[in-house]
Amino acid sequence: MTAETADSAASIKSEANNLQLLRFAESIAIPVGALIVSALVFAVFLLIIGKDPIEFYSLIWTGGFGSSFSFQNSLQRAAPLILTGLAFAIPARIGLTMIGGEGALVLGGFAAAAIAIPLVSGGVTPFLTLPIMALSGMLIGGLWVGFTGWLKHARGVNETIASLLMSYIAIAIMNFFVEGVLRDPSSANKPSTMPIGDAYRIGSIPGTDVHWGFAAGILLAIVLWVLMSRTTFGFAARMTGGNTRAAKAQGLPVGWLMVVCCMIAGACAGLAGFFEVAAIHGQANASLVAGYGFTGILVSFLARHNPLAVVPVAILFGALAAAGGVIQRRMGMPDATVLVLQGTMFVILLVSETFYGRFKIFTPKSTGDRT
Repeated sequence: MTAETADSAASIKSEANNLQLLRFAESIAIPVGALIVSALVFAVFLLIIGKDPIEFYSLIWTGGFGSSFSFQNSLQRAAPLILTGLAFAIPARIGLTMIGGEGALVLGGFAAAAIAIPLVSGGVTPFLTLPIMALSGMLIGGLWVGFTGWLKHARGVNETIASLLMSYIAIAIMNFFVEGVLRDPSSANKPSTMPIGDAYRIGSIPGTDVHWGFAAGILLAIVLWVLMSRTTFGFAARMTGGNTRAAKAQGLPVGWLMVVCCMIAGACAGLAGFFEVAAIHGQANASLVAGYGFTGILVSFLARHNPLAVVPVAILFGALAAAGGVIQRRMGMPDATVLVLQGTMFVILLVSETFYGRFKIFTPKSTGDRT
């Protein structure tokens, strides 16, 4: 290799590294900018209705991070958001807009509660019952969303509409059984399945009041980041998401990749349903329909569909949810006010997608420009 060739190779490598660094900076700067603009827009809304924006945001900090109790409450609420955020992020990496995380969570939680009924009544130990419940929730959730992926590949059905409709069907299935043959006779005011009992509940992480679903979400985020960023499967999925026709031309199994990514997504949401049953509610009922699946969409968008970035973003939204009660008590506003803030953030975040590649500061200068 001549000196000129070596210099050229080094220059190309340097430019590639520079491009990667600039793209990383852009992926952080634009979402953060969108958050700041959202906060300013919502501050104007608060001023219009006669409320103090400074007090509002200080209460969000107090309710979400102001004390050990508040912080742990935020982490508790972030646990399902991590899993539902992953449920949207993984199909998004392959170019699919799957918004069926809510249905997979509900159906996964219901499946976990339903399978627990004969196991608990039969005296099966928690050591065996809880893994079976978790696997049941993940399997049902995976098959549910995986079927939507198959419809997209095999029949060309729009995955966004199909996954949304499948969510409504999942909720209807749960209601049918919870209000019917699987209803606990003692649940007069709120139809529910039989409680699994305290012995079968998921405990908290030692030294905290946060259940193990939070730890499971972090571990799964790391595993999925490695899968999507450091394996041939992840490379094939990203290539398919970038250009499906090119992926097919290269002989990649596009249909198989779509279905598998959707099944992984559904399994994540189903696992969230399991933890909602085993750690929070102790039974399946309408409380499973809490909107975590839809909030997970916003979490994923703000994280740029990066599994690792999903974790801190989910904690942020967990803090927003935890602060709702404080805002209601201190400012006389409904706790759903944070949902209005989330909606504002989502709209502005979608608008911010149009700014990628438009700022010169994030555009590397070519070698010719520097000479």
